[in-house]
Amino acid sequence: MSVRLQVTQRKSRIGGTQSQRETLRSLGLKRIGDTVVKEDRPEIRGMINTVSHLVAVEEVD
Repeated sequence: MSVRLQVTQRKSRIGGTQSQRETLRSLGLKRIGDTVVKEDRPEIRGMINTVSHLVAVEEVD
């Protein structure tokens, strides 16, 4: 069974760089409090790393 990551936006994207805003949108996060569940893959980990100061991440089964 693959590990999945629950990503929740905790802070605003206002004031962030264009790349950070686009990364949040690519993850499917539109506003504070939005949560998405993604597969644990290197591409997703890289996207999370780009906006790590704006999101909270938990592992779910």
